Amino acid sequence: MFKKNCLLLLPSMAILFLGTAVIELGKYPVINFSLWSYILAIAVGAFCIAGILQRTASDADPYIFPIAMFLGSIGLIMIERLKAALFIPQIHWILIGMTVFFGIVYFTKNIRFLVNYQYLIGLCCLLLLSSTFFIGTEIGGSRNWIVLGPFQVQPSEFAKIFIIVFLSAYLIDHKNVLSLPSNKFLGFRWPPLRFIAPLLLIWGIAVLMFVVQKDLGSALLFFGIAIFMTYMATGNKTYVFMALFFFIISSIISYQLFGHVRVRVAIWLHPWSDPNGMAYQVVQSLFAFGSGGIWGTGFSHGYPGLIPEVHTDFIFSAIAEELGLLGDVPVILVYVLLIYRGIRISLQCKNEMNVLLAAGLSISLALQVFIILAGVTTLLPLTGITLPFISYGGSSMLSSFIILGLLFILSKKENSNA
Repeated sequence: MFKKNCLLLLPSMAILFLGTAVIELGKYPVINFSLWSYILAIAVGAFCIAGILQRTASDADPYIFPIAMFLGSIGLIMIERLKAALFIPQIHWILIGMTVFFGIVYFTKNIRFLVNYQYLIGLCCLLLLSSTFFIGTEIGGSRNWIVLGPFQVQPSEFAKIFIIVFLSAYLIDHKNVLSLPSNKFLGFRWPPLRFIAPLLLIWGIAVLMFVVQKDLGSALLFFGIAIFMTYMATGNKTYVFMALFFFIISSIISYQLFGHVRVRVAIWLHPWSDPNGMAYQVVQSLFAFGSGGIWGTGFSHGYPGLIPEVHTDFIFSAIAEELGLLGDVPVILVYVLLIYRGIRISLQCKNEMNVLLAAGLSISLALQVFIILAGVTTLLPLTGITLPFISYGGSSMLSSFIILGLLFILSKKENSNA
C-alpha cells in the first residue's frame, strides 16, 4: 500500500519537476540550485507524509492528498510562468500547508469534541468576519484583507471553515425543530425565531460582505454553504426558497443604493462596452480563452500576463490560453474527483454531524471552484476569490489544506463509524 501511495504522488511530482525545468532552462543557462532545493523539499515532504500516514491511518482515503498535490503542482508551474518572484513564496505556503495538514491528521484522532464548542466556534467566525469592517485594508477593490507587516491575511478564508463546523453541529442539534416549521410569515412556514436566527445572521453577513467589503465571491460562497447545508440537514425546500427570496430582495436593494454594485453588474452584462476600462480584466480573460482554443498556444508561448492579477483570480484563464481546452478539462476533472472523494467520505460516515461536516467541506470546495470559473468566463459577475490549491495566496492555501485535513480525519474508519 505504501508503494501505491507513492505512485499516486508521482504524476504531481513529475509535472512539478518537468514544468519547472522547461521554464528555468528557457531563462537561465545554469542550474538554479536554490530553487531546485525547494522543489526537492516539496517532493521529499510529500512522500514522507504519504508514508507516515499509510502506517498510522491506512484505512483513510489515500487519494485526497495526492489530488491536492497535483493541483498544487499545476499552480506552482503556472505561477513560475506568470510571476516568477512569487514562485518561492508559493512554495513556502505549500510547505506550510503540508505541515498543517500533517499536524491535523496526525495529532487529531477525533473531531466529535467540536460539537461541544459550536457557539464558541460561531463566535470566532463572527469575529473573523467583522475584523475586516474595522481594521480591514482594501486590496484589489475588496476590503477583505488584514495587513500585518509583510503579511496579508484574508479572514474569510478561515471563517468559512468555522461556519461549516458551526452549521454541522447546530443543524444536527436542532434538526427536528428546523425540519418542522410551524409559524407562517410572508407565505412561508418558519420555525421559532431563536432557531432560525443563526441562519438569518449568516445570510445577513453575506449581504454585508458584498455591500461593505465589495467581496462578492466570499458572499456567494457563504450564502451557498448555508443554503446547501441547511437543506442537507433538514430536507426542507422552504429554506432554499426563503434564502433565494432574501438574496433577491437584498440584491435589488443593494443595486439601487450602492454604485459599486451597479458597476459590477454592468461589467458582467456588458463587458464590451468598456473593454479598456472597468471591464479590462474580464475582456482579457475572454481573449485568453479564445486564443487558447482547443490546443492552446503552448506552455510559455501565450500572453496571459496581459490580464491584471492573473496569478490569483485569473490563473485558470492563463491555463486556458496556454494549454487550451485539453489543459482545462483535466484540471476541472481533478477538482471533480476531489469533490467526489469528499462526498464519498460523507456518505461513509455513520454519525450525522460527521456526514454533514464532510459534505459541507466538500460543497465549499465545489462552490469555490464553480464561482471562480463562472467569474472568469462571465457566467457570473467577477468575484475575486481564489482557485483552491492553484491560485497564489497563503490564506487560501492554508485554508484548503485545513479542509483537506478535516476530510482525511473523517475518512478514517474509527471516525466514519463513530
